[in-house]
Amino acid sequence: MKRELIAYLDSIKARDPAPRTRWEILLYPGVLALALHRVAHWLFNGELYFLARLVNHISRMLTAIDIHPGATIGANFFIDHGFTVIGETAVIGDDVTIYQNVTLGGTNPADGIAGKRHPTLEDGVIVGSGAQVLGPITVGPGARIGANAVVTRDVPTGATMVGIPARPTLIDAGSYNSFIPYGTPCSERFDPQTQQLELLKCEVETLRTRLATLIEERQAARDDRDRASA
Repeated sequence: MKRELIAYLDSIKARDPAPRTRWEILLYPGVLALALHRVAHWLFNGELYFLARLVNHISRMLTAIDIHPGATIGANFFIDHGFTVIGETAVIGDDVTIYQNVTLGGTNPADGIAGKRHPTLEDGVIVGSGAQVLGPITVGPGARIGANAVVTRDVPTGATMVGIPARPTLIDAGSYNSFIPYGTPCSERFDPQTQQLELLKCEVETLRTRLATLIEERQAARDDRDRASA
C-alpha cells in the first residue's frame, strides 16, 4: 500500500514541476478527490448508493471536483486543479491527466434507455483545461485534447485535438518525446491557429473537388435527358 502510494505521488511529480516534496502532493485537491472516489466507487459497487453519493457530495464540497461514484478510474490518474466533472459511465485508463474545468459529460439517449453515456479515456490521455469531452466516445491511447476543445467523436490513438468542434492537428502526439502540459503544444511550430488554417485549406480543397464532381454529374444527367428527348 505504501509503495503504491509513493509510486502514485511520484507519477504526479513527473507531470507537475511545482511540488518539491511528496507531502505537498498529498494536499492537492485532485489527490483527495481521487481517494474519496475510490471509497465512493467501492460503496457504489456494493449497491450502497446513498452512502456513495454522500461521500461524493463531501468530496465535491472539499475539492470542487465532482466524480460520480459509478465512474471507473485506472491507476495514476491526476486532476491538476479543480472544477472538473466526470460522469457516471465514464471510464478512465492508466496515467491519464486532466486539467481544470474539464467535463467528461454524457448524452441523453433519445429512446430514454440508460447505458454508456460518457466517454472512455484510454491510457496516457491528456485533457487540457476547459475541454469538454461529450458522449459515449473513445479517446485513444496517448491522445491529447487541447484547451477549450469540444470533442464529440472518437479520437484516434496519439492524435492531438483542437478547436470547436475538435479536429486533429497535422502533427500527432506520437511526435513528442515528453509530457505535454495542458495537452497543447506551445511551440510556434505547433501553433494551433496555424494548424487550424491548414485544416480549413484542406476542407476548401475538398469542397472544390466535390463541387466539380457535382457539376460533372449534373451535366451528364442533362446530356442523358437531351439524348432521350431526341
